[in-house]
Amino acid sequence: MSQTVSDVDVFGIDDDKQDVYINYMHVRRGAVVKSVTLRYKRRLDETRAEMLAYAMEEIRQTLDVTYDEVVVAEIPDVEMPDVTFTVPQRGDRAKLLDVSQRNARQAKLDVLKQLERNNPEERLERTLKRMQQDFHLTELPRHVECFDNSNIQGTNPVASCVVFKNAKPSKRDYRHFNIKTVVGPDDFASMKEVLTRRYSRLVEEGEPLPQLIVVDGGKGQLSAAVEALDAMGLRGKIAVVGIAKRLEEIFFPGDSAPLYIDKNSESLRVVQHLRDEAHRFGITHHRDRRSKSQIVSELDSIKGVGDATKTALLKHFKSVKKIREASLDAVAQVVGPAKARLVVDALRGNAIIPPA
Repeated sequence: MSQTVSDVDVFGIDDDKQDVYINYMHVRRGAVVKSVTLRYKRRLDETRAEMLAYAMEEIRQTLDVTYDEVVVAEIPDVEMPDVTFTVPQRGDRAKLLDVSQRNARQAKLDVLKQLERNNPEERLERTLKRMQQDFHLTELPRHVECFDNSNIQGTNPVASCVVFKNAKPSKRDYRHFNIKTVVGPDDFASMKEVLTRRYSRLVEEGEPLPQLIVVDGGKGQLSAAVEALDAMGLRGKIAVVGIAKRLEEIFFPGDSAPLYIDKNSESLRVVQHLRDEAHRFGITHHRDRRSKSQIVSELDSIKGVGDATKTALLKHFKSVKKIREASLDAVAQVVGPAKARLVVDALRGNAIIPPA
C-alpha cells in the first residue's frame, strides 16, 4: 500500500538473449489490485523499449485498461500522447517499480530453473562458461584439481588433491600425498613438491591434464605452484589460480591484485565446494596418520613386545585405548601372561593391576 501514490500502472522488465519478462501491476487507491507477468520470445532482436510497447498494448486490450500515468524503468517505444511516463529514482513510485522489476526477474529465474530441471546439461554448460569467464580460461574447465596442505603443529605434513569433473566431485580420482622432501613446516615447498609429483606422473602415464589448478592459499602458494609448473614445462598448458583466506579473493600468476568474484556467482559456489572438499579430505588423512603414528610409537616403546604381539593385540582390541582399558587376564588370553604384564604395565604407567 502506497501512502502517496494513488492510481498508476507499473511495468517492470527483465530479459536475457532470447526471452523478455514483463510484469504489470495495476495500482488503484495506493494498492496493487492486479499483477500479471508476461513472457515474450525475441524474434527480430527487438529492444526492451519495443517489447514494453508491445506488452502495454496487449495489457490494454486484454484487461481493458486505460492508462493515465505509467511507471517504467525505461520509456517504451510507443506513441501515447495522453499518457505520462515516469521513470522514478526515489519515493513510493520507485518502490512500486522495484517490486515489479523483482516480479519480472523472479519469473525469469523460475523459467530458467524449470529448464535446468528438464535439461541439466544446459545448467552445466552455463556454469562452466561462467567459470571460464571468471578465471580467464581459454577452454571450458571440465577437469579441475584443487590442492590443500594439512600441517597441524608441524607434524605429519600431508597434502590433498581433489578432482572435479564437470563441476562435480570425482572421488575416485582424489589423492593423498605424504610430504617426503620437505623438512619442517614449509607450506610453499610442500605445495611445489606435491604438484611436481602429481603432474610428472600424469605426464609420464599419458593421463589427461586438468584445465585449471586451484591452490588453497594466496600469492605465496600460487608462486610455488607456478615454479613447479615452470620446472615441468607445463606453464601455459594448465591454468592455475590461488584462493586467499577469504574465498572472494582469487589470485592469478603475475598479478598482485586479487580478483573478487561475485558472491552469488556459480563459479564461487564451485570453488567453495572444491576447497571444502580439499580441506576435509586432507584433514581426514592427516588425523589418520597422526593416529597411526601415535599407536605405533606407544606400542613400539614397550621393551620385549614385538610386531607379532602388537599385531595380535590391535587385531583383537582394535585400538591402544581399548588395550589400556582391558583387564590383565583379557590381555593375557591374547598374548600370554608374560607379554600381557609387560603391555599392561607400560600402558598404565607401571601401576599394580589386579587380575579381573
